Amino acid sequence: MEMFLMVLCMSVLALALAAVAFGAATRPERTAAAPQPQPQAAKAAARFFVEPQTRVPIEALLLQIENHVRLEQAAAESFVAYPTSAMLHSKTASPLVN
Repeated sequence: MEMFLMVLCMSVLALALAAVAFGAATRPERTAAAPQPQPQAAKAAARFFVEPQTRVPIEALLLQIENHVRLEQAAAESFVAYPTSAMLHSKTASPLVN
């Protein structure tokens, strides 16, 4: 009985400590004295999503993707036929390299 009460007390203490730690970790920071950073305006030349100047036909893009898929499938088939670590880490012949 004493051992059961000891385990129960230790469990309650551990639960209380975990609750205090969780509360401290999730509490929002109180930094009223610190100035809030002002968002800076983005430079006009440094835009990421810019409309391209030249339009590429969708057919050309589809042909490039199909060629890439064909090359990757051929590389996978050759690896399955003769698996080596050199083939696994070799460069791809596709121009669409990530």
